[in-house]
Amino acid sequence: MSGTHWRRSTYSSNGGQCLEVADGHPGVVPVRDSKDPAGPALLFPADAWRAFVTAVKADEFDLL
Repeated sequence: MSGTHWRRSTYSSNGGQCLEVADGHPGVVPVRDSKDPAGPALLFPADAWRAFVTAVKADEFDLL
């Protein structure tokens, strides 16, 4: 994933536990842990990622 431009949500706090995502990969959305930028990235199908983000925005997940 070298050369990939990673971004994180504007809702993320500084120094917090954040996910970063990358654009420009047709059909998939790479996701990584911001605290471990040299670590592995997970690749999610773009449709599944969109469904997840939509569910988060709709507050469909219970708080743990």
